[in-house]
Amino acid sequence: MQSHERPIIVLDFGAQYSKLIARRVREQKVFSLIEPFNISIEKLKAHNPAGIIFSGGPSSVHAEGSPKPDPRVYELGVPILGICYGVQLFADMLGGKVERAAKREYGIAQLDHHDSTGFLDGMDAKTQVWMSHGDSITKLPDGFSTIGTTENCPFAAVVDTKRKFYGVQFHPEVVHTPQGTRLLANFVHKICGEDSSWTMGSYLDSAIATIKQQVGDGRVVCGLSGGVDSSVAAALIHKAIGDQLACVFVNNGLLRKGEAELVQKVFRDNFHIDLHYVDAEKRFLDALNGVTDPEDKRKIIGRLFIEVFEEEAKRLGKVDFLAQGTLYPDVIESVSATGGPSVTIKSHHNVGGLPERMKLKLVEPLRELFKDEVRELGKELGLPDDIVWRHPFPGPGLGVRCVGEVTKERLDTLRDADAIFIEEIHKAGLYGDIWQALVCLLPVRSVGVQGDERTYEEVCSLRAVTSEDAMTADWFRFPPDVLQRVSNRICNEVKHINRVLYDVTSKPPGTIEWE
Repeated sequence: MQSHERPIIVLDFGAQYSKLIARRVREQKVFSLIEPFNISIEKLKAHNPAGIIFSGGPSSVHAEGSPKPDPRVYELGVPILGICYGVQLFADMLGGKVERAAKREYGIAQLDHHDSTGFLDGMDAKTQVWMSHGDSITKLPDGFSTIGTTENCPFAAVVDTKRKFYGVQFHPEVVHTPQGTRLLANFVHKICGEDSSWTMGSYLDSAIATIKQQVGDGRVVCGLSGGVDSSVAAALIHKAIGDQLACVFVNNGLLRKGEAELVQKVFRDNFHIDLHYVDAEKRFLDALNGVTDPEDKRKIIGRLFIEVFEEEAKRLGKVDFLAQGTLYPDVIESVSATGGPSVTIKSHHNVGGLPERMKLKLVEPLRELFKDEVRELGKELGLPDDIVWRHPFPGPGLGVRCVGEVTKERLDTLRDADAIFIEEIHKAGLYGDIWQALVCLLPVRSVGVQGDERTYEEVCSLRAVTSEDAMTADWFRFPPDVLQRVSNRICNEVKHINRVLYDVTSKPPGTIEWE
């Protein structure tokens, strides 16, 4: 889905920050897309880019097989910004020189600049920047001039105003370069001439038009989970094609307390969507009976979901499309897995196996959006806050938070404890500060004393983390009185728990979920 006539294209040379560059551009309300460094010149031209950004990367331009773009990129006549490895490509490919630096720069440096081109407007004459490079430019190509230096880098910021090529040896996209956003804003607005028209309101209009064009008079089926991604996708598609959309909501018995009721109320009563509710709790719990290995649980739950969803979809009659809440990070990871230089994190399979089995075409209206943009779009569509702002929830649900054996009784215990934890987080005004909060029921029992009597009951562990993208996470520092209230309430109100722990493991080495 092309949502903007002239995007800023970020060419990925293997940088860990490529996604961050694209996000920083979008924060300027300018549309951006990430493409692999080896994109064909024809495909690059087809994007009709307003500007191009070369990302950094771990390679040396001298290394055999180091990533390099098609040289014709320099002849497109559009502004190019090279960051770190990206600016070294200018020197290497356009007649300058790059050598191993006598003194490598990693970490904070002070940039001194004297710029009359507008590129560094608004940045202090001496400003902090973040460096991370072992090679350095030792000779600039013809046409380039220096506008910024650091102690160890004589070519920290360079420009060729005639060709509109701009380069920085530092990373403007990271928080350690406090005024880097100003530089990126100058590039996209002043140099590339982009206005601030990339908003979720504008995206909504173009997405509706694209969905209508793609679907025509066909029918779409969407698997609703109650999470923000599938909820926003369903609301958006329904706004575009109305009753041509049918949603299937499978209650697998592994949902949070009140979740089935909330989803039905929002989508059936508020949005009047054709919602098909399937109560498959017994079927899932029978299949999980006696299973304790987390990977086996995930496989059983995933396989059974596909079976149940497929059965229900067949009852709808002829269906042409399957809607998925695929997000842009999933797309980027899939691209890197099939040809980009970035380390592959995962291969993306949103609802693994369904499109092939059901011979359906995919509708993925969120595939250009980051998570925070999806939440903004949800607000535009009128979804309630308790769906738009809810924390991520794993596909296998409470099945992987009920550590050990999964039974109806243990799930009900876990549901009650989880509901208390989330309620107290809301009461303390902390829900928005936390990426994900959850309770795990552990496969151990503990001796306790309640009402002067000995108890031997279950143990639960609270977990809350802060994160930007779930790739890394840190444990959340609660005020002690909040943890005390949660512990007291769980031990007093939840029948089978007599001990509450708090998990202070970061990711890595731990994962966010226990299983």
